[in-house]
Amino acid sequence: MKLKRVLPFAKQLLMSTVEPGDIVVDATAGNGHDTLFLTELVGEHGHVYAFDVQAEAIYATTKRLEEANKLEITTLIQDGHENLHLYIQQKVSAGIFNLGYLPGSNHEIITTGASTQQAIESLLQLLKVGGIIVLVVYHGHQGGKEEKDSILRYVQSLPQSFVHVLSYQFLNQQNDPPFIIAIEKMKEQK
Repeated sequence: MKLKRVLPFAKQLLMSTVEPGDIVVDATAGNGHDTLFLTELVGEHGHVYAFDVQAEAIYATTKRLEEANKLEITTLIQDGHENLHLYIQQKVSAGIFNLGYLPGSNHEIITTGASTQQAIESLLQLLKVGGIIVLVVYHGHQGGKEEKDSILRYVQSLPQSFVHVLSYQFLNQQNDPPFIIAIEKMKEQK
């Protein structure tokens, strides 16, 4: 077996969970790569909700989805992921976050531990049993270590009877390589 790099592993986790017809969330649309990937997993009868605070991210994602003819099964929302509960009431099977900043954009606009934790809490309530949340944690930028530490503290405190939490990372790579936190919902929390 070969060790998978971080992004292929994130995709593998989603592929093993999402089925055609599912509802899923891209909590950080960015340039639309994950949003497009999710549309392929849910198929024509599923739906993807994609969030980003930056207009340029929503524009880039819209363009990517239009080119692939996938816009009709996607709702793009220019708002912070901490507000996802205001837009989604249905059960979802998966969500993905790419934490940090929009590549090729203003590096001062970043995700934060507080907003990401709020989003995870909301998504856990919406998540089906057996569903998964995948966080790709980029932490080499200004504010990244604080977000990483905040998120790790939060997910480590989640009760194991409710969720299983996995960390997937390469330990001998230089320059703060990204890593994955995966949260699988085991049962509804009372």
